[in-house]
Amino acid sequence: MAAMTDTTIDAGALAHLQTWQGKSETLNDTLTATSVAALSATLDRDDAAPVSGTELPPLWHWLYFLPHARASEIGPDGHPRRGGFLPPVPLPRRMWAGGRLRWEAGNALRVGQEVQRTSTIRSVKHKAGRSGELLFVLVEHQLRNAQGLALTEEHDIVYRSAAQPGEAAPAPQAPPLAGQAVWSRNITADAVMLFRYSALTFNGHRIHYDRKYVTEVEGYPGLIVHGPLIATLLIDLLRRELPQAQVASFDFRAVRPTFDLHPFSVHGKPSADGKTVELWAQDHEGFLTMQGTATLF
Repeated sequence: MAAMTDTTIDAGALAHLQTWQGKSETLNDTLTATSVAALSATLDRDDAAPVSGTELPPLWHWLYFLPHARASEIGPDGHPRRGGFLPPVPLPRRMWAGGRLRWEAGNALRVGQEVQRTSTIRSVKHKAGRSGELLFVLVEHQLRNAQGLALTEEHDIVYRSAAQPGEAAPAPQAPPLAGQAVWSRNITADAVMLFRYSALTFNGHRIHYDRKYVTEVEGYPGLIVHGPLIATLLIDLLRRELPQAQVASFDFRAVRPTFDLHPFSVHGKPSADGKTVELWAQDHEGFLTMQGTATLF
C-alpha cells in the first residue's frame, strides 16, 4: 500500500483549525427537475416525471448546493484542496459520519423553488484513538425558500489518520434490532450506481470510483459506497413502504464502511404507534453499517 501524508495535530495546530468555528457561507440554488429524475432512475424508482411543484423527497436536497472547485483546485483524493470554508485538516482520510435533519411542517422543498443554504461550522474537535488521530467537524446547514426556513441539518465530518500496515479493523457490531425487521430490501451497489451517484452529487472523491486508488493508497478492499447514498436508501425504503408518510426528522450515523464487493441490505421497523421508524443497513455478513431513526409528522 502506498504511503499517505499524515500529520500529527498538536495543540497549536488544533487551535488554528478551531479558528474556523463560527465561519459561515451562503449559497443559492434552484431545485431542478433533471436532478430529481436522475436520482429516481439511479435508485430504480418508477416515479412520475417531476414537474415544477413536485415535493423534494427527504435527503434529496443533497443533489444541490454542490461544490464547483476548478480542476486545478482538486486535491490528490479527488476532493477540493483543503482550506476555504472547511478547515485545512492535515489528516488524509475524510468520511461523512452522520447527521441530524429537521424539516419544517408545512414548508416542503419543491422542484422549481429558489433556495438559499447558509452553512456554519459549529465545532472542530480532536480525538486520539487506538486507530490514530480523529478530527470531527460539525457543520450546520439551514435551507430557506420563499416561505422561510424549510430544513435544518447538522452534518458530521470525520477526518482520520492514514491506515497503517496490519492495522486491525474495528470490531463489527450486530444490528440492535437484528431479526426484528418489518421491511427489508437487498441492494447491489455496483460501480455503475456509485459512479452515477458521484456524478449526480459532483463528488470527485476517488474512494467511490477509482479502485486502484482506494485499494492501493487508502488501503480499503473495494470501492466505498457513499454514506449519503446509504442514508438515502434507508429513507427510500421508508418511502416505498409508507408512500404517504411525511418525514419530520432523521438522525443517522455511519458505523462501518460498505464496499461494492458484495450486496448489502436495508431494513426498517416502525414503532407500534407509527410515529417513528428505526432504519438500519447491514453488510453481506449481517454486520451493522449504518443506523438511523426517522420521526413522522
